[in-house]
Amino acid sequence: MFTYRHSRFATGLLVATALLGAACRDATSSDVASGNPTPSFSRSSHSEQGGASAGFSVLANAAVSCTGGTVSGDIGTFQTAPPGAITLTEGCVIPGAKDVGGAAAKAAYQSFLDQYAALAPKAGDVCPVITGTLAGQSLSPGAYCVSSEAKTGVLTLTGGSNATWLIKVPSGALTGTNFSVVLAGGAQACNVTWWVDAATTMTTSAFQGNILAGAAITFTGGTLNGNAWAGAAGVGDVTFTGTAVMGCGSVRGGGDGDDDHGKDHKDKCNQGVGNGPEGCDPGNSNHRHGSNDEHGGTPGNPGRRGH
Repeated sequence: MFTYRHSRFATGLLVATALLGAACRDATSSDVASGNPTPSFSRSSHSEQGGASAGFSVLANAAVSCTGGTVSGDIGTFQTAPPGAITLTEGCVIPGAKDVGGAAAKAAYQSFLDQYAALAPKAGDVCPVITGTLAGQSLSPGAYCVSSEAKTGVLTLTGGSNATWLIKVPSGALTGTNFSVVLAGGAQACNVTWWVDAATTMTTSAFQGNILAGAAITFTGGTLNGNAWAGAAGVGDVTFTGTAVMGCGSVRGGGDGDDDHGKDHKDKCNQGVGNGPEGCDPGNSNHRHGSNDEHGGTPGNPGRRGH
């Protein structure tokens, strides 16, 4: 029997919807030439608490496919089998729970739909669209609209650990090749939300943030540091090929109905340096020293726990 548990990790999407649910209603000034658009938006006074979807790293309308690579956290589909399906090939590793059309996945998907609708562009919104590839752009915390032109190069998001970004593609798809989103100043990937009118397709890209897509989400190579929720417009699968996915809604020990007796598990840390605290469990992720970058660090000083 599948038992769903909420993650201890607070997803940035809930923060973003609370602060930016009515974004783009006021005019915004933008100095695009300097690479520093300056937003000026009204803030919503009420939170769009999605709740259930926070525990799923990946949600699709009908199918999730993973070839090679890894996906942390739980994955689910709205539809039952068939056509609902989760397909893992060529050693794709997904240690979390896999829910095909179960009660938890359906509730999470409905929550995703509610969040998607709450953030959708509304009549009267004023949100000038930033056109181009976003290469060389630097965005401070806030809400933005961007064009559906293919993205490439480096986009930098600069802000503190509690800062939030809501980036909308109000018309069309979000696509990119060799596109990198870089976080600076303590910014956290789980505090970045991408609202996409249609599909999202990334190739050999280093992407940061939670994706709410109207259609399918497809990643080939590269990395995704965030959640992937697809198909708000009615049809949308999620496909990963050789991609490393670190979801914001990760839980451990519940895969395929395994019973962990209600224990509160954490993800293993990612062995990187300079990323800041991750809310993860060093555990045995480093078998020699039993520690890694849970406290952040710099090259040569990985911030080992207890030092």
